[in-house]
Amino acid sequence: QVQLVESGGGLVQPGGSLGLSCAPSGIIRSIGAMAWYRQAPGKQRELVAAITSGGYTNFADFVKGRFTISRDNAKNTVYLRMNSLKPEDTAVYYCNAEITRWGSSSLMDYWGKGTLVTVSS
Repeated sequence: QVQLVESGGGLVQPGGSLGLSCAPSGIIRSIGAMAWYRQAPGKQRELVAAITSGGYTNFADFVKGRFTISRDNAKNTVYLRMNSLKPEDTAVYYCNAEITRWGSSSLMDYWGKGTLVTVSS
């Protein structure tokens, strides 16, 4: 069974930096686009950043210039580097990826369980 496993959340002061990473567990055939979403208390889940298998990126306006997304295709890992963090960046951050499992020909959408990022002094 394939699962997405996130790591790197935690508490950081305003203006600080934090990095997240995400990789699938289990045996996979291929990964397509990967992305990070977030959900703050009382709000809907929203896209933060996405990256295609070819490296094309897309960012939400509220993180442009502060966050970067990257991936290591050899490790099937996606990263989110967050700089100049603000209290309003506090949320649970979720990893999302399009994965084809080993032995399958279907591309399916997978979500991680989320990692909490708290920006507070």
